[in-house]
Amino acid sequence: MRAWIWAGVVAMAWAMGVQAAAPTAPATAASGAQGFRLFRPSTPAAAAKATAPKAAPAAAAASAPSGALQPLADAEPAIRGYAVAIGGALKADNEEVWQRLVQLAGGKGSRFVVFGTASEDPEASAKQIVDLLQRRGAVAEALPVAPKFLWVDLNKVVRDPALIGKVKAAKGVFFTGGVQERIVDVLQPGGQSTPMLEAIWDVYRRGGVVAGTSAGAAIMSTTMFRDAPSVINVLKGRFADGKQVDRGLGFVGPNLFVDQHFLKRGRFGRMIPLMMAKGYKLGLGVDENTAAIIRGDEIEVIGDRGCLIVDLTEASTDASLGAFNVQGARLSYLEHGDRYHLRARSTTPSAPKLRGELHDAESPNFKPYYTDDVFHLDMLGDSTISGAMSRLIDSVQKEVKGLAFDVLPKANDPLAELGFLFRLYKGSDSLGWSTEEFGGEQFTVTNLYLDISPVRLPMPLYGGWTPPPQSKGSVTQ
Repeated sequence: MRAWIWAGVVAMAWAMGVQAAAPTAPATAASGAQGFRLFRPSTPAAAAKATAPKAAPAAAAASAPSGALQPLADAEPAIRGYAVAIGGALKADNEEVWQRLVQLAGGKGSRFVVFGTASEDPEASAKQIVDLLQRRGAVAEALPVAPKFLWVDLNKVVRDPALIGKVKAAKGVFFTGGVQERIVDVLQPGGQSTPMLEAIWDVYRRGGVVAGTSAGAAIMSTTMFRDAPSVINVLKGRFADGKQVDRGLGFVGPNLFVDQHFLKRGRFGRMIPLMMAKGYKLGLGVDENTAAIIRGDEIEVIGDRGCLIVDLTEASTDASLGAFNVQGARLSYLEHGDRYHLRARSTTPSAPKLRGELHDAESPNFKPYYTDDVFHLDMLGDSTISGAMSRLIDSVQKEVKGLAFDVLPKANDPLAELGFLFRLYKGSDSLGWSTEEFGGEQFTVTNLYLDISPVRLPMPLYGGWTPPPQSKGSVTQ
C-alpha cells in the first residue's frame, strides 16, 4: 500500500509540485553507547539511556513554481523581501547564485549597495562583490561603512543622510564575509538600531534583497556565533554570551537560527547545543558556495553544495548525564532546487529528484545499494554528516554511529576525556530522493534522527605497540 501511495505522490509532485504528508516519527528507543563509558563528571560510569522522539505530526506542503518563492497567506505581511544566506566561499563563476541575486532585486539595472564592513580589507572585498554583481547587469556601489576604514567616523557614517539615501534607493543589500561582530557592532551598537540599519530594513520590508556571505550570513538570525572556532568546545558547553555568542540582526526572524561554512566545518555540532540553550526549534546550516533563499514560510536551496535543516521540535535531553546530550533531533539534507517549508516542517525535492529514485525503507520495492556497517571516527569532519545521511538512506542498515572528541586537549583540561557519540538513525518517516541527471549522484534526505551522548575516551588514545608473546611451536616468517 505504501509503495502504491508513493508512486502516486511522485506523479502528483511532478505534475503539480505538491509533496504528500510525512508519516509519523520513529518509535524505536535509542540504543546505548557500545564500547564507551557514559561521561558523568564525578560519578560512576553507567549505561546510556535515551528517550525516543515523540511522534511527529503529519504535514502537507506545496512547492512553489520556479522563480520567486511564494510565502503562505499568513506569512509576516510587513516583510516582502528575500533574505539570502550564503554559506561562504562563494565562487565568482557560480552563475546560478549571482544571477538569482540580481533577478530577485528586479533584474538588469537593479541597484545594490555593498557593505565590506566585516572584512579585513573592506575596500578590496566590496569592490570584488560590486564587480561580480555588475557583470550580471546590476548597478552596484560600495559604501564606506567599516571599522577598518580608520579615516571614517562610524558614528557619523551610519547617520549620514546621503549614504542612507543610497541604501533606501537600492533594491539589494550585500554583506561581505569577514568577522560578523563588526557588522553588528557598527549597525547595532549596544543593541540599538542605527538609521543605516533602519534603511536596510526598509529595503527588505519593501520587497528587496538582503544577502550576505559567510559573516554576512551569520548575522541573519537574532542570535549568532560571534567567535567560536572550536566546535568540540561548544559541545562541551564552553560558550558564553558576548564572547562566543552574540546578537544578530534578525532578518530571518526570531524562530530560525542560521549558521555558515556548515557542512565543510561540521558545524551542526555547535548549532544544536546553541539552539537548545537559546530555545530555537529550527536551524538552517548553509554550506560553502551555496545559498539559501528565505522568504515567508519557504527556504529554497541553490548553488553548488547543500544545506542541513535541524528540527528540535520533538527533541529531548537528559540533565542527569552531566554533559550535553540530545535525543531525537530531526535532520533533513537539501541540495540544489529543493525547498523546505518552515511551518509544515516538510521538504519538497527538486523536479529532477522526483524524476529519479525514491529511497523508502518501508516500501517493498526498496533496493538499497549499501549493505556494510559504518563507524565514523570524526563525525565533525568535512561533509561527514551529509555523506552519512545520503549513505544511510540508501542502505540496509538502520543506523550509523560516529565520534567527536578533542584529539589534542590542553594540559590539565578537566574535560580532556569528554567525547561524544553520535547515533544517526532512520524513522518510519525517513525518505530520500536521488538523481544522476547532472552527472554525479545528488541526494535529498528527509527526517533522519540524531542522538548525541557524552562518552569518556581515555587519553592518550594510543601508545607504542607491544607484540603479544609467542606461543611455543609458533613459526615466525
